[in-house]
Amino acid sequence: MGEVVNVLVAFAVIVFVFKWATSGKDTTTEGRSPAALLGFRPKQITQEQVDTIHGMFPDIPSDNIRYDLLRTGNVELTSNKILERGFLPAPPPAYYTLYPRPTEATAPQATPTAKVPPAPKPKETLITRYHLEKRISDTEPPQAGSSATDAAHVWQENAEKREASLRERKAKMILAARERLLAQQRQQTSTAEAGPSS
Repeated sequence: MGEVVNVLVAFAVIVFVFKWATSGKDTTTEGRSPAALLGFRPKQITQEQVDTIHGMFPDIPSDNIRYDLLRTGNVELTSNKILERGFLPAPPPAYYTLYPRPTEATAPQATPTAKVPPAPKPKETLITRYHLEKRISDTEPPQAGSSATDAAHVWQENAEKREASLRERKAKMILAARERLLAQQRQQTSTAEAGPSS
């Protein structure tokens, strides 16, 4: 009689442990810690850090940047990684359970039928980025051996003058490249017009 009770108790314990173990697996996939899901303990980061790196490297996806920042916690380390490799690896699927991508369904829409295409952004050029609109002229760019460009290569004594000199050299290079491009376009149009007439 005592052996039957022991067998029943042992069987009940085994069934209880089995049910507890299998039900625990279902709940822990949802409630696992970020460290268990990602395989490392994520650092505290802000959206500003992600935006900073994305501003410097707009071709790198934000999810890749956020995932690497979660590992490093440092903007400089992540930036150096991009400069060394040229890319950041894509995050694993477990990352998207913690940081889901925004879907179009979550975005507020006025009416489901009236979709207004977004206004195209004006394409940013080097002229607009460096605010050289006032310096655009139809005159020929200075020759390569001119004294103005030679003076720009003289080492300045303080950082402010060196920075101003570098800015001026960049501006001259951009304007000279623009002039070359316009001259090349003018030459192509003139040869295209001269071709059919002959």
